[in-house]
Amino acid sequence: MDRAFSGDAWHGPSLMALLDGVSAEDAAKRSISQAHSIWEIVNHVCAWNAIVRQRLGNENVEVTAAMDWPTVPAAGDGAWQSALKSLKHNRTQLRQTVERLTDPQLDEKPSHSRDSRYVLLHGLIQHDLYHAGQIAVLKKVLQ
Repeated sequence: MDRAFSGDAWHGPSLMALLDGVSAEDAAKRSISQAHSIWEIVNHVCAWNAIVRQRLGNENVEVTAAMDWPTVPAAGDGAWQSALKSLKHNRTQLRQTVERLTDPQLDEKPSHSRDSRYVLLHGLIQHDLYHAGQIAVLKKVLQ
């Protein structure tokens, strides 16, 4: 989980490594028609880190379209840095929640979930890596 997000991942650059050096201007660009921008993807990943954390804690989270793909505010360096800070913060909170889980809790299904906590966490890692791949492609288009 940590390697995929910010560590030395065996598959290639981690999500945070891919975001390193991306400017607010580039993050906001819709460089491929009909595709999300890097900034939109960051907000989406951030949201799902929070949603999964809440679900791990037995909260019933009904995901709305606005929660799933939060809007990007007027582009600017301050807002972009804030989005990155929120992503790191939500991941830190998720990580702290995961650290408190016991092995038996990983096999349990949280309230309002069809999957175990273990499956939820693996799904989130897969989700983050899927979107990291999208970011990698978008960065290549920007070059």
